[in-house]
Amino acid sequence: MATGNFKASLSRVLVSEGGFVDHPKDPGGATFQGVTQRTYDAYRRGKGLKLRSVRSMTEGERDEIYRRQYWDAVQGDNLPAGVDYVMFDGCTNSGPKQSIKWLQRALGSAYTGAIDGVIGLATLAALNAVDDVAALIGRICDRRLAFLRALDTWPTFGKGWQGRVQNVRRTGTAMAAGHAGEAAYFAAGANVKASIENARKAPSMAAGDAATGGGAGGLTMAGTLQTLQEQLTPFSAAGGWITNLVVALAVGGTLLAVGGIAWRYYAKRKTAQLADALDAVPA
Repeated sequence: MATGNFKASLSRVLVSEGGFVDHPKDPGGATFQGVTQRTYDAYRRGKGLKLRSVRSMTEGERDEIYRRQYWDAVQGDNLPAGVDYVMFDGCTNSGPKQSIKWLQRALGSAYTGAIDGVIGLATLAALNAVDDVAALIGRICDRRLAFLRALDTWPTFGKGWQGRVQNVRRTGTAMAAGHAGEAAYFAAGANVKASIENARKAPSMAAGDAATGGGAGGLTMAGTLQTLQEQLTPFSAAGGWITNLVVALAVGGTLLAVGGIAWRYYAKRKTAQLADALDAVPA
């Protein structure tokens, strides 16, 4: 375990977070060195101090916030070298709970507990049983990227996030092998908070239900007209238009029904993929 890795990890995270950002699409709002105004307000209230702009945050305040709310939240001192930094960087960007879920999912069958975003005895036991830490780091980063791609802010900030995760992956792997790793760097957009609040909406099945229902209705009507035609045929030779209408309704109804079924399959599949990426379903 890497009990003394907090300062080295923090120095890298601070490079990735950069300075002040207040992008209108950033769910974190006004943020300075990775600390949001909301987080800083809560910290100041907890200390009985007057609220002020996060831009006035001191280095000591910043380090205490990072230590208590991020490093300690993922039990950084109890994690293997490399994993501690990967988890720490992830939770500063998406929150401790989400970062822990990535770890729990990445542990695979070794972890038999709930995907709850809480590091307990079961999580630590599974982690201690890992032989290939580098491979675990790779799986954590894969889970993180899947989560990021499931956000509706990915088109805006995806390039920056992807670069950050790639750097974290390489550095974490190097740390696991006992090396310092490459230098951290700042990528535009990589410091924007990646929040579950910005998850893409699952496709609605309503359109598929409507199409399937409409198709069934068309086929029913075709059957009714077919029966009517058969009853009228002995009395009239001008039933051709009924035949044409029956064919049109049958074809249209079939296409609607098939289209509705296909859409429902697509929507169900995409909903499952989205739930998996957002860690909303068990591994």
